Amino acid sequence: MARLTTFSKLLITILILLALVFGFNFLTNGKLLSGVLGGDETTVEATDGGTGTSTTGSATTGSSSGDPIRVGVVTWGGYAGGQYFNEGFKATNQSRFKKEYGIDVEFVLNDDVVSSLNAWKNGDIDVHWYTIDAMPTIMPEMKDFDPVVLWQADWSRGGDAIVVKRGINSVQDLRGKTVAVAELTPSHSFLLWLLDAGDLKPEDIKIVAQPSAIEAAAAFKSGQVDAAVVWSPDDELSVRSVPGSKILESTRSASNIISDVFFAKRSYAEANRDRLQKLYEGWMRGAAEINSSAAAKQKAAKILGREMSLSEADALGMMNNVRLTTHGDNVNFFSQNSDFRGVTGGDLYRRMAQEYKDLGFINSSIAPFRSVAYGGNLVSEANARLTGSEHAGEGRTDFAPVTEEEGTDKEAIATKRISINFPTGVSTLDDNAKQIIDEEFVPIAKAFGNARIRIEGNTDNTGSLATNIALSKRRAQAVAAYLTREYNMDNDRFIIVGNGPNKPIANNSSESGRAQNRRTDFEIVR
Repeated sequence: MARLTTFSKLLITILILLALVFGFNFLTNGKLLSGVLGGDETTVEATDGGTGTSTTGSATTGSSSGDPIRVGVVTWGGYAGGQYFNEGFKATNQSRFKKEYGIDVEFVLNDDVVSSLNAWKNGDIDVHWYTIDAMPTIMPEMKDFDPVVLWQADWSRGGDAIVVKRGINSVQDLRGKTVAVAELTPSHSFLLWLLDAGDLKPEDIKIVAQPSAIEAAAAFKSGQVDAAVVWSPDDELSVRSVPGSKILESTRSASNIISDVFFAKRSYAEANRDRLQKLYEGWMRGAAEINSSAAAKQKAAKILGREMSLSEADALGMMNNVRLTTHGDNVNFFSQNSDFRGVTGGDLYRRMAQEYKDLGFINSSIAPFRSVAYGGNLVSEANARLTGSEHAGEGRTDFAPVTEEEGTDKEAIATKRISINFPTGVSTLDDNAKQIIDEEFVPIAKAFGNARIRIEGNTDNTGSLATNIALSKRRAQAVAAYLTREYNMDNDRFIIVGNGPNKPIANNSSESGRAQNRRTDFEIVR
């Protein structure tokens, strides 16, 4: 039998001791070696001009109640309220969330949406962004995680647009044309709304599906398609690249279609209710300050520019393409204001769920909005603390009186023809007429909240020309009066036109043709 040398005995002894040390370290969750090596979880603060950027030695660093709340975001100006209040993207002692609420917040930037959503599923991100219009499309794959909507962060106000080649001047001109769009995204939702406003259906155009809005812009710039739905700043860049092209429409006037929300797993929301309440209230305070102070907005642009590797000017431009929503906006969004007549989160969620089901993109049932609208709880609890005009919801858009040019000459980008049946010689709306307006036009009028609407009354050729023109104008005025009274729309928003029999769309020689000509046209005016 071979004998062990003195060195071999020493080596075996050392290995046995190391095994004992590491075994004990494992049983004590690393505390032994952590203390020996000086590896306590500490935060090394490094300020940059007072902005409070930091490097952390652990995910739990600086948190008074465990890990920081990790918020998944993309390069977008609509989340500025929270990022400004946090003094940046990292969890630091400079954060107002930390100073005023005792919570740590970390923003995780990832423009790869699929990757970011997977991180949320895996628990690497706690709170994630999405748009409420497109959220129904991801609900089936999220079913096992039971997602709940926590709050509304913004409305897109120019961040989404459709660019078109020369010769396309209205939505109707898109018929038969090729349109590049990233399906199942806010771009897709915007396109569907626009087609509806122009009396077109998806099958009336040739959709060229793209992986993202960036690829949609590239397809347009390279001449592969006639139009594309893009995100800012690709709208302006596309127009510069293609001679004669233009922006047909954007969410600057289609103001209540695309809305960013944040969501979490229901289990996380329930376990972290108090922390999410504080996150919501701080975020809303940040948004209110930016909305009401030019200095705060400039500071927010500096923070976003630094964290997203953008110039301050670009960051400011990005923020100018959104409406940062306030606490009052969230009250409206979650249907907690009985007097509100605008677009709610439930309106968008339900409509787009049905749209995408009809198109075959959703093949299973999804949770109703009332069951996922967890944010109503946060909103209710904050009502007593978030008071004052800066926290009020956005008021209706007020328009200047209609000019002579806008009366008949201003170009319409979309026309929606609706048959409203009036008894002969009558201009009063009956209940059936009101229901038709409610169902077929009111959603469009709300969605395109910053656009003027021209209401044109039309008749057949039965009777005198003068009588029919006067009657058709009274009927258009009756429709405008109804929208003003029932939905609090500004009366100056409407352009009233009585065409009488002068704009027929069918032959007046038959009863069916005359019936088609007795119509009301609703036009979205550029």
